[in-house]
Amino acid sequence: MDQSLTSFIDIAADSDFTLHNLPYGIFSETPEGLRRVGVALGDWVIDLTVLEQHQLLDLPIATQYFSQSSLNAFIAAGATTWSGVRRALQYLFSSERSVLQQDKALLKQVLLPRSALYLHLPIEVAGYTDFYSSKEHATNVGSMFRDPKHALLANWSELPVGYNGRASSVVVSGTDIVRPSGQIKLVDQQRPIFSASKKLDFELETAFIVAKNTQLGQPVPIDQAWEHIFGMVLLNDWSARDIQQWEYVPLGPFNAKTFASAISPWVVTLEALEPFRTAGPVQDPEPLDYLKEDHRHNSFDINLSVKLLPAGGDQADVICQTNFKHMYWSMAQQLTHHTIAGCNLQVGDLMGSGTISGATVDAYGSLLELTWNNSKPLQLSNGQSRGFIEDGDSIIMQAYAEKDGIRVGFGEVRNQVLAAIDFNFPVK
Repeated sequence: MDQSLTSFIDIAADSDFTLHNLPYGIFSETPEGLRRVGVALGDWVIDLTVLEQHQLLDLPIATQYFSQSSLNAFIAAGATTWSGVRRALQYLFSSERSVLQQDKALLKQVLLPRSALYLHLPIEVAGYTDFYSSKEHATNVGSMFRDPKHALLANWSELPVGYNGRASSVVVSGTDIVRPSGQIKLVDQQRPIFSASKKLDFELETAFIVAKNTQLGQPVPIDQAWEHIFGMVLLNDWSARDIQQWEYVPLGPFNAKTFASAISPWVVTLEALEPFRTAGPVQDPEPLDYLKEDHRHNSFDINLSVKLLPAGGDQADVICQTNFKHMYWSMAQQLTHHTIAGCNLQVGDLMGSGTISGATVDAYGSLLELTWNNSKPLQLSNGQSRGFIEDGDSIIMQAYAEKDGIRVGFGEVRNQVLAAIDFNFPVK
């Protein structure tokens, strides 16, 4: 990790978006304006279309990766292209270089204030899968709703459990979330009722983005899995716990999870995260051969946190702090298992980690766990309490990796909850 890498652009010491990071996103200058690819640097966004037009990114002249409304074309270009653009950007914005420093007119076109821009969904989501890979989270949920002595089902320690979600309802940070409605089974009633969810929850997750198309029927071997991952985003996989509890037997969650999954607007590349690799948990029993990785450094030391901003409030409370390195199943294992039966991958596939919880109460990655299903409500600094999320509340997730004075962050995924739609069904 080159600690001497500094920029001539003024970047705050605690900025998520350093020259070591250079995450990719999609922006426009007006809500309906032309969308194109940018890179976050400090409080600025680098307009890659301008650098591409001026042939400053070491790309073939005929390419147009950045005059696009998604990152998919650039992602599909492959690792050699990603690394080349990264090196070019670090060169252009290094404090030791003067190309852009000398050309003030060009620099003004290239560098745009982030606060004045509109950020959009960074990828065209081809498909969405959500895993269930935190042992602490799975144990908590199993203990809550089953026998604590048998919290984990027999298959959990043998394979990365997951389900196919709904790609069309993946939204970007800043999108308001309408409280979902559906069937809820109350304990004291024989039949379910139709109601707005009373147990709306967040799930603190990350997600990785698939970088290569594969052929139907051709699994990805574990030693090639990392080559199929472009980068990571923060993910809030919103969940309606009461709807889910009634509908999930026998096929798993449906409407309780399809209404919204929110991701951060900036995609942090695996190359930027490489210095923060670390060992994941010891896996016992030892995985089957197709899931065995050659090395233990198959995880990342990424700090994660969740804040709750109550409706009408001006003070957000930190309600969770945990770390990605606690995840039992690695991203490579998730990807390989996903393909082992022959499922083909597509560029832009989004794969969620599953709720990320740690071993202590303050590291639980959902309100279901933090309040133990509303039996121990959270006390907020404004004197209010929360069992689950109320209308008008905002959930703010943040993440960063830091080592030897170098910081690589994800920014945030922030959403506010709106009241459920009043259907006013006619009485028949």
